[in-house]
Amino acid sequence: MCGICGEIRFDGEQPSVDAIARMNRVLFPRGPDGSGIFQSGHLAVGHQRLKILDLSEHAQQPMIDNELGLGIVFNGCIYNFRDLRTQLRALGYRFFSDGDTEVILKAYAAWGTECVEHFHGMFAFAIWERDTGRVVLGRDRLGIKPLYISEDNGSLRFASTLPALLAAGGIDTGIDPVALHHYMSFHAVVPAPHTIIRGVRKLPPATVRVIEADGRSRDHCYWRLHFGQAAEDRERSYEDWQEITLNALRRAVERRLVADVPVGVLLSGGLDSSLIVGLLAEQGQKGLNTFSVGFEAVGDEAGDEFKYSDIIARHYATEHHQIRVDTQRLLPALNDCITAMSEPMVSHDVIGFYLLSQKVSQHVKVVQSGQGADEVFAGYHWYPPLQDSTDPVGDYARVFFDRDQAEFGEAVAADYVSEDFSRAFVERHFTMHGAQQPIDKALRIDTQIMLVDDPVKRVDNMTMAWGLEARVPFLDHELVELAARIPAEHKIAGGGKGVLKEAARSVIPHEVIDRPKGYFPVPALKYIQGEYLDYVQDALSQPAARQRGLFRDGYVDMLLQDPKQHITPLRGSKLWQIALLELWFQQHGL
Repeated sequence: MCGICGEIRFDGEQPSVDAIARMNRVLFPRGPDGSGIFQSGHLAVGHQRLKILDLSEHAQQPMIDNELGLGIVFNGCIYNFRDLRTQLRALGYRFFSDGDTEVILKAYAAWGTECVEHFHGMFAFAIWERDTGRVVLGRDRLGIKPLYISEDNGSLRFASTLPALLAAGGIDTGIDPVALHHYMSFHAVVPAPHTIIRGVRKLPPATVRVIEADGRSRDHCYWRLHFGQAAEDRERSYEDWQEITLNALRRAVERRLVADVPVGVLLSGGLDSSLIVGLLAEQGQKGLNTFSVGFEAVGDEAGDEFKYSDIIARHYATEHHQIRVDTQRLLPALNDCITAMSEPMVSHDVIGFYLLSQKVSQHVKVVQSGQGADEVFAGYHWYPPLQDSTDPVGDYARVFFDRDQAEFGEAVAADYVSEDFSRAFVERHFTMHGAQQPIDKALRIDTQIMLVDDPVKRVDNMTMAWGLEARVPFLDHELVELAARIPAEHKIAGGGKGVLKEAARSVIPHEVIDRPKGYFPVPALKYIQGEYLDYVQDALSQPAARQRGLFRDGYVDMLLQDPKQHITPLRGSKLWQIALLELWFQQHGL
């Protein structure tokens, strides 16, 4: 896990090494173990390294292979790199390091851009060809690793975070109206290629971009998720699917153990993270480090789920770490947490992951985490009603959208109000080939869009803020493909994630499986009051906010008057949503 950046010039000018250095400084927390800059001709790249595989300097980046005439900067982990190295050696390739970075280089030399189809893992990379000047950018299938891009007429810059690109300068920092509509509708999710900033885009997941020396480029989407059963699937029973699911998850968890440092687990106490711990224990892991975080209660709403995480920690005798965050610690950490966001993220548990990651990084460099199971195995409440929906787009919008078009018009300045971009986005996605049933359409958009730019981005940003690598076995692409083949009725059974729950009974205690569904609770950011209300009011009354004039005064005043009465269908604070966007702009000097 690392941070990468670069600049490619197409106008005959030299790339700015100073700009690369500025981006590298912003990326430092993602890779505090090493730093490097390389410049040749029209290309300059930077890298910040977190040492997880091959801890020696043989694996330092930027990595140059003079024999092949190739170079690379890479962020992520290729879990099957050892098997690939064996294959590549059989093809005659020689290796000078023991990590996964060089395997990507040799794989590109052997298979070209199709190399990505051989990778099991999470990745964002830039490969350049010395002799042609061609640069290839690539991102993993489910967008676990980020890659942001800014372009003008003479150059292209890329980086692992949006703030790194801002540090390089020359960015159009105006607000993208399409992104704003998505932000206000999809609880801050802004699907690729948009970002909230007009001058920054992101490479979509499962995409390879080939950039020629003259600036011409082409994108190729190398993976798509298809729902529905193959012929052999139609004879499988519910019990068969349970066994197949558990075996696939075993492989996914085992793959994510590859490391030259210890691997821990973020243990929320829910089914998903508990099952990861159980499968690691099943594979013989002893003295596993597990970590949970909790907050103070507000009114009747609890701020932690320690009683469930404690059950798993005791059952498997893990080295368990409970991290309790009181109000005095939460509020002062918010500004730093917001600074660590590549894009504004309103989910209340972002601050939880930020503070948890700070503590976890003092014990381990790598953790496994349970993100993705709810989207992949249908754990959310809005999936069952879509099983027999006659209006999939309307039904999805009613349960998922934070606001309809009318309220969006009441909330933001007139200059940003035009068409209903978010509903149109869902309509387009629901008509795409590969998902026939309404529930499958919802599962696909949540897995390939909403998941990528909410929980996945949240985990990446907050763990990497402390030099911690997070691995997500539920987003193993083979497991995701398998889940798409499982009949929807098996996934929504038992209140959601039925097939996963039943499979888990042979591994973990039933108390964790049969508990009420929980959410990562941070009540102070849902029911904004006291000093949190003061914090929000201060942000919204700053001269920068007044000058921006993004939100209508009447709407803001309504939310401030009684924040507890304005909660989204997915239980988020509408006040926190608009305040967070303004806070993010201010924290990044926009």
